[in-house]
This record gives sequence, structure tokens and C-alpha cells, in this order.
Amino acid sequence: MIFFGAVLMVLALSPSSYRDPRTRAALARHAWTDTAPILLGFSMLCALLTVVLTRIVVVTAQSYGLSQYALEMVIRVLVLELIPLTAALFVALRCTIPNGAALAEMRRSGRFQALRRAGVDPLVREVLPRMLAGAFSTITLAALSCFVAAVLAYLAVYQLTPAGLPAYTRMFGHVFNPSVSMIFAIKTAFFALAVSTIPMASGAHEDTATPSSRESAALQGLVRMFAVLLLLESVSLVGNYY
Repeated sequence: MIFFGAVLMVLALSPSSYRDPRTRAALARHAWTDTAPILLGFSMLCALLTVVLTRIVVVTAQSYGLSQYALEMVIRVLVLELIPLTAALFVALRCTIPNGAALAEMRRSGRFQALRRAGVDPLVREVLPRMLAGAFSTITLAALSCFVAAVLAYLAVYQLTPAGLPAYTRMFGHVFNPSVSMIFAIKTAFFALAVSTIPMASGAHEDTATPSSRESAALQGLVRMFAVLLLLESVSLVGNYY
């Protein structure tokens, strides 16, 4: 799977992979269909989660006399940890795992062999656009939702007054220091690679000699991807807090 991901990364960075207009059209189509339909719904979900979680944390902190730490806790838990992981899982369940199952169906039906006979690399024509679209969707959802959560967390505490901006920006800068920001960016990028590559590998490398279904390919991709995401999140927690 690591080798397969490395091959896809080389193809993604090779200009020759984008010379075919049909490959570029497939990339644009998958990037749109994997991002646009879920962008608004996921943003609203993150907005609701932010308002509820901020209210719970603020009220609880006030009851213990720790209100000065409430907003920082919300930013650390929600923006730094939960939203990137939730975005990756959301994209996986809605886009990349179904795409991996579709690749498995193509492979069983002989689509890959037909492309090879026509002189076309199926990894470039069918797999690469889906992988890049999944990574793009994960990063887009995580970036937009983190911005929405940061704005709503401020509004939930300070309302529509700019009086809290100095304290809020100082706290935000304290949380996102250079090392934490680097870990956050690397973690989000690896989340995007994991949810976009592992389901593609499960679908493109499925053993056609063994009877299988789209559901089994999707389940295999989900289990492997969840294990990798858990490992990445554990490593990022160690880097942030130890």
C-alpha cells in the first residue's frame, strides 16, 4: 500500500500525467463532485458542533472559576484535533470509499484490461483523478470548517463586539505556535493522503480471483484507513502535548 501510494504521488507530480484532456476532465469532474455537494452540509455540521461545544465548555469552566481557559480548550479540542479528523472521515465515507469500490468493480468488469490494450494507463485515467479529488476535498473541508469554527467560537463568547479580538488573537497565537502549526499542517496533509490513497489501493489491487462485492472492498478500505488515521492522530497528539 505504501508502494502504491508512492506510485500515485509520482504520477501526481509528473506533468505527463495531465497531457491527456480526458484525464484533466476526469480530475475536474471528480474534484467538483467530491467537494461541492458536501461542503455546505459539513460546514453547517461543524458550525453546530462548535456552538454546542463552546457553550458546554464555557458554562462548565465558569462554574469552576476557569473561564479564562475555556476558549483555549475549545480551540485545542475542536479546531486542532476534531475537525481535521472529522473532515477526513466524512470525505472517506461519502467519496473515497465509494470511489474505491467503483474501482474494484471496474477491475472485475475488465475496464482496466481494456484501457491497457488501448495503450492507456488505468492508474492515470481512473485512479489518479479520484485520489487527487479525495485529497483536495479533505483539505478544503478541513480548512473551511476550521475557519468557521474559529469565527463561531469567538462569537459564542464575545458576541458581535470587537473588544475581545486582542485577547482572542493572542490566545489563538499561543495555541498555534510554529511547532503546533507545522504538526497541524502535516497531519491534515497525511489525513488527506490516507483517505484518498487507501480506498484506491483496496479497489485497484483487489484480487479478482476471489469473489468479492463492492461492500467488501469498501469495508476493507474503511478498516485499513481507520487504523492509519488512528495512528496519525496518536502521533500528532504526542507531538503536540509531549
